[in-house]
Amino acid sequence: MKKMMNFIPLMLLSSAGLFALGITRGTLKEAKAEGQSFKIGICQLVSHEALDAATKGFMDKVKEELGSSVTFDLQNAAGDSGTCATIANSFVSQNVDLIMANATPALQAAANSTTTIPILGTSITEYGVALGIDNFSGVTGMNVSGTSDLAPLEEQAQMLIDVFPEAKKVGLLYCAAEANSLYQVNVVKASLEAKGLTTKTLSFSDSNDISSVLTAGIRDIDALYIPTDNTCASSAGIIDSICSQKKLPVVAGEENLCKECGAITLSISYYNIGLKTGEMAVSILRDKADIKSMPIAYDANPVKKYNPVIMERIGVKAPAGYVAIEMDTPKKKGCGGSIIASSLIISLTSLIGVGLIVSRKRKESN
Repeated sequence: MKKMMNFIPLMLLSSAGLFALGITRGTLKEAKAEGQSFKIGICQLVSHEALDAATKGFMDKVKEELGSSVTFDLQNAAGDSGTCATIANSFVSQNVDLIMANATPALQAAANSTTTIPILGTSITEYGVALGIDNFSGVTGMNVSGTSDLAPLEEQAQMLIDVFPEAKKVGLLYCAAEANSLYQVNVVKASLEAKGLTTKTLSFSDSNDISSVLTAGIRDIDALYIPTDNTCASSAGIIDSICSQKKLPVVAGEENLCKECGAITLSISYYNIGLKTGEMAVSILRDKADIKSMPIAYDANPVKKYNPVIMERIGVKAPAGYVAIEMDTPKKKGCGGSIIASSLIISLTSLIGVGLIVSRKRKESN
């Protein structure tokens, strides 16, 4: 009897310990406790540092929350919008639980492929433009939500004026096949012109003609602005090679582009928006959140940064309040590093994407 009395407290302590462990681990995540498993299809437009960071952040967060209950099918479209459509249709055929679309052509392809599977975008500048939604309020009302890589455009324009006050005429370089690039350029153009500067639009169709367009265009400009443009990102080494000959100041739309060819930037963290997109995915898959009512999320803390190598080259001191970009090992000018190896050629189907989405929406409403 005495032995039994001594054993009972030990049992109680062991039970209490197991109970506390269960609370601490949250029953090993709801997904595992319920025996759920999920498959996520990821369509990334092309490999470059910004998009790679967003995909990594997304996968890190989802794996952290869902563990072994989730599997990924990661596909890279090598810069081709038509390939994005093939990938998206494949995900629909597989009946994946969620599609993550990294960059605007990937989002457009996914939105054209399904109206039922949840689609989360990331590295998308403006969802209203990408999806053909007029008077966009921040919520799509459809099976699409996600995160934006948009940093305040008016502030970027003001940075150019503050850091390079001698610039009176600014070139605006972008790929005509990327609708979100045009959106950014139009906002920055209006902001600069409202402040008394003149602008010059330098539009190219794909990576094959960026060199000729830029070489001819920089002859009579004092500075260059480049938005978050995937084709420019793939050709950053070429841009730097041309601009360095004139010691032309370049304001870049994001940090990784600035690291390759820019002087200053107001940049968001692509890894962080990837993390946020991952949080949204977990809410949809595990917690059954309604994607139709999920607002587009933004990085609330963009940071002013400068490229120390290029700032020294153009003879401008680092401005107060700016953070130096951590530079990689220098690459040969004009090659664009490993990025250019992807041979990004954004096809004109990305422009057709908006029209297809709008057409589908009209048919559904009839």
